[in-house]
Amino acid sequence: MRYALMTEPQQGLTYAELLAIVRTAEESGFEAFFRSDHYASFPGESGLPTTDAWATLGGLARETSTIRLGTLVSPVTFRIPGNLAKVIQTVDEMSGGRIEAGFGAGWNDEEHEQLGIPFPPLGERYDMLSEELAIIHGLWTEDDGWSYDGSHWQVRGARRHGTVARGGRRHPHMILGGKGLPRMAELTARYADEFNLLSAAPDDAPAAYSRIRRACDAVGRDPDELVYSAMTGVLVGETEDDLRHRVTDLMQALGRSAEDGAVWLADRRDRWIMGTPDEAMERVAALESKGVQRVMLQDFLPRDLDHVRLLGRLFAA
Repeated sequence: MRYALMTEPQQGLTYAELLAIVRTAEESGFEAFFRSDHYASFPGESGLPTTDAWATLGGLARETSTIRLGTLVSPVTFRIPGNLAKVIQTVDEMSGGRIEAGFGAGWNDEEHEQLGIPFPPLGERYDMLSEELAIIHGLWTEDDGWSYDGSHWQVRGARRHGTVARGGRRHPHMILGGKGLPRMAELTARYADEFNLLSAAPDDAPAAYSRIRRACDAVGRDPDELVYSAMTGVLVGETEDDLRHRVTDLMQALGRSAEDGAVWLADRRDRWIMGTPDEAMERVAALESKGVQRVMLQDFLPRDLDHVRLLGRLFAA
């Protein structure tokens, strides 16, 4: 099993706090760090300061040396495909080839309204995502002179300008996620290097991964070329007392009462890696038995660096 740490910096984290988390994750042995790509602050208190995902990843690329870095996920509505392709390639070069990029249709209408970003209906956003992936993949892999005709964007006579991913890769690692439903499965089969199952309970994985594999077969691609991963919330304590303290801290961070928090956690108990170290390892073993090859540990207490270190000792060392 492989392990990555994932956080939600829109919870009011400054760049300095983000850097401290990523350096701690790197020192603790995590292979990768992913951050969300959001402009509205949630969960918890609204109105907190937020940062741009790719701007911060550019900084982190220069201030770390081994840990891989990426987004889960960048909404199609935030950036024009050609621009995003160049941004990702630039940060990949800055990192020495350590960048992984997740792409999605977006869902948070509030943050779009706050910044004047158009937010079309879901079907249109999926159409846009399909074109975005075709363009970015084409810009990274097709010969000079490549063109593309889409309903939303057109490319004429593209030039790669030598911006090829490092480390012998054709392009930065591309991730798509969700539940593996038909439209995303088809896009994953055509363009992605990894499928990430969201809010994953172990029993959800086999059916979702099977849909991805069938989609690969349908387009003539070897399903084993993909990495099959899962993202799940994580909350671990060395002892039951430590765990109770972290539960309290989490409820405060989310702005929930103890009563409300108990219901919130109960709803996630079958999906999260939660409990003492033995309980956490049992949950990871359950995920692995269902075909999960990499786990993104979604940490909602990112300022708790001791939690990051504990996760590193359990999973990454």
